[in-house]
Amino acid sequence: MRRSRERGVSPRRQEGKAMPKILIVDDDPDFLFLCRRILEAEGYQVMEARSGSQALEMMRKTPPDLVLLDVMMSTTLEGVDVSKMLKADPALRHIPLIMISSITTSEYASEYPEERVPIDAWISKPIQPEFLLKTVRRFLK
Repeated sequence: MRRSRERGVSPRRQEGKAMPKILIVDDDPDFLFLCRRILEAEGYQVMEARSGSQALEMMRKTPPDLVLLDVMMSTTLEGVDVSKMLKADPALRHIPLIMISSITTSEYASEYPEERVPIDAWISKPIQPEFLLKTVRRFLK
Protein backbone atom coordinates (compact mmCIF):
# COMPACT_ATOMS: atom_id res chain seq x y z
CA MET A 1 0.00 0.00 0.00
CA ARG A 2 1.94 2.96 -1.26
CA ARG A 3 1.09 6.41 -0.15
CA SER A 4 0.26 8.99 -2.76
CA ARG A 5 2.76 11.76 -2.08
CA GLU A 6 1.01 14.24 -4.37
CA ARG A 7 -2.32 14.13 -2.58
CA GLY A 8 -1.14 12.98 0.86
CA VAL A 9 -3.88 10.34 0.94
CA SER A 10 -3.47 6.59 1.11
CA PRO A 11 -4.68 4.56 -1.88
CA ARG A 12 -7.35 2.83 0.22
CA ARG A 13 -8.91 6.11 1.22
CA GLN A 14 -8.92 7.23 -2.41
CA GLU A 15 -10.98 4.16 -3.27
CA GLY A 16 -13.62 5.28 -0.77
CA LYS A 17 -13.18 2.34 1.58
CA ALA A 18 -13.20 2.74 5.34
CA MET A 19 -9.71 2.44 6.74
CA PRO A 20 -9.00 -0.25 9.34
CA LYS A 21 -9.30 0.55 13.05
CA ILE A 22 -6.16 -0.01 15.12
CA LEU A 23 -6.20 -0.12 18.92
CA ILE A 24 -2.95 0.96 20.60
CA VAL A 25 -2.60 -0.26 24.19
CA ASP A 26 0.18 1.44 26.16
CA ASP A 27 0.44 3.46 29.36
CA ASP A 28 3.04 5.85 27.90
CA PRO A 29 1.32 8.97 26.51
CA ASP A 30 4.36 9.87 24.39
CA PHE A 31 4.35 6.45 22.73
CA LEU A 32 0.59 6.69 22.12
CA PHE A 33 1.08 10.10 20.52
CA LEU A 34 3.91 8.87 18.28
CA CYS A 35 2.04 5.77 17.10
CA ARG A 36 -1.14 7.74 16.50
CA ARG A 37 0.73 10.24 14.31
CA ILE A 38 2.41 7.50 12.27
CA LEU A 39 -0.79 5.51 11.75
CA GLU A 40 -3.14 8.42 11.14
CA ALA A 41 -0.71 9.84 8.55
CA GLU A 42 -1.40 6.64 6.60
CA GLY A 43 -5.15 7.05 7.00
CA TYR A 44 -5.76 4.43 9.70
CA GLN A 45 -8.42 5.00 12.36
CA VAL A 46 -6.75 4.91 15.78
CA MET A 47 -8.17 4.11 19.19
CA GLU A 48 -6.16 4.24 22.43
CA ALA A 49 -6.27 2.40 25.73
CA ARG A 50 -3.92 3.04 28.64
CA SER A 51 -4.49 -0.27 30.42
CA GLY A 52 -5.27 -3.86 29.67
CA SER A 53 -8.70 -3.72 31.27
CA GLN A 54 -9.63 -0.60 29.31
CA ALA A 55 -8.41 -2.28 26.10
CA LEU A 56 -10.49 -5.42 26.65
CA GLU A 57 -13.58 -3.33 27.40
CA MET A 58 -13.05 -1.27 24.23
CA MET A 59 -12.45 -4.39 22.11
CA ARG A 60 -15.70 -5.96 23.28
CA LYS A 61 -17.68 -2.80 22.46
CA THR A 62 -15.94 -1.89 19.19
CA PRO A 63 -13.65 -4.64 17.90
CA PRO A 64 -10.62 -3.20 16.13
CA ASP A 65 -9.06 -4.67 13.00
CA LEU A 66 -5.65 -4.91 14.72
CA VAL A 67 -4.17 -4.40 18.21
CA LEU A 68 -0.76 -2.97 19.10
CA LEU A 69 -0.06 -4.02 22.69
CA ASP A 70 2.71 -3.10 25.11
CA VAL A 71 3.94 -5.75 27.55
CA MET A 72 4.85 -3.61 30.56
CA MET A 73 2.11 -1.36 31.86
CA SER A 74 0.79 -1.26 35.45
CA THR A 75 2.40 -4.66 36.02
CA THR A 76 5.51 -6.09 34.37
CA LEU A 77 3.55 -8.59 32.28
CA GLU A 78 0.13 -6.91 31.94
CA GLY A 79 0.31 -7.13 28.15
CA VAL A 80 0.95 -10.89 28.33
CA ASP A 81 -2.20 -11.32 30.41
CA VAL A 82 -4.21 -9.23 27.94
CA SER A 83 -2.90 -11.24 24.97
CA LYS A 84 -3.99 -14.49 26.62
CA MET A 85 -7.47 -13.12 27.37
CA LEU A 86 -7.83 -11.74 23.84
CA LYS A 87 -6.84 -15.01 22.17
CA ALA A 88 -9.06 -17.03 24.55
CA ASP A 89 -12.16 -14.99 23.68
CA PRO A 90 -13.98 -16.53 20.67
CA ALA A 91 -15.34 -13.12 19.64
CA LEU A 92 -11.88 -11.49 19.65
CA ARG A 93 -9.30 -14.20 18.91
CA HIS A 94 -9.31 -13.46 15.16
CA ILE A 95 -7.94 -9.93 15.73
CA PRO A 96 -4.24 -9.71 14.81
CA LEU A 97 -2.14 -8.87 17.86
CA ILE A 98 1.24 -7.17 17.53
CA MET A 99 3.19 -6.86 20.76
CA ILE A 100 5.41 -3.79 21.04
CA SER A 101 7.84 -3.58 23.93
CA SER A 102 11.34 -2.98 25.17
CA ILE A 103 11.07 -5.81 27.72
CA THR A 104 13.54 -8.06 25.89
CA THR A 105 16.27 -5.45 26.41
CA SER A 106 15.25 -4.51 29.97
CA GLU A 107 16.06 -5.92 33.38
CA TYR A 108 12.74 -7.80 33.14
CA ALA A 109 13.74 -9.80 30.05
CA SER A 110 14.05 -13.05 32.01
CA GLU A 111 10.42 -12.71 33.18
CA TYR A 112 9.00 -12.59 29.65
CA PRO A 113 7.58 -16.05 28.75
CA GLU A 114 8.43 -15.76 25.05
CA GLU A 115 7.17 -19.15 23.84
CA ARG A 116 3.86 -18.97 25.71
CA VAL A 117 2.62 -15.57 24.55
CA PRO A 118 -0.15 -15.77 21.93
CA ILE A 119 0.80 -12.97 19.57
CA ASP A 120 0.96 -12.64 15.80
CA ALA A 121 4.06 -10.42 15.60
CA TRP A 122 6.64 -8.61 17.73
CA ILE A 123 8.12 -5.12 17.38
CA SER A 124 10.87 -3.88 19.68
CA LYS A 125 10.89 -0.38 21.12
CA PRO A 126 12.03 2.11 20.10
CA ILE A 127 9.94 1.59 17.00
CA GLN A 128 11.01 2.40 13.47
CA PRO A 129 8.02 3.99 11.69
CA GLU A 130 8.55 2.17 8.39
CA PHE A 131 8.87 -1.21 10.13
CA LEU A 132 5.72 -0.51 12.14
CA LEU A 133 3.78 0.33 8.97
CA LYS A 134 5.17 -2.67 7.09
CA THR A 135 4.13 -4.99 9.93
CA VAL A 136 0.66 -3.43 10.23
CA ARG A 137 0.09 -3.68 6.47
CA ARG A 138 1.03 -7.36 6.52
CA PHE A 139 -1.96 -8.11 8.75
CA LEU A 140 -4.42 -5.65 7.18
CA LYS A 141 -4.20 -6.67 3.53
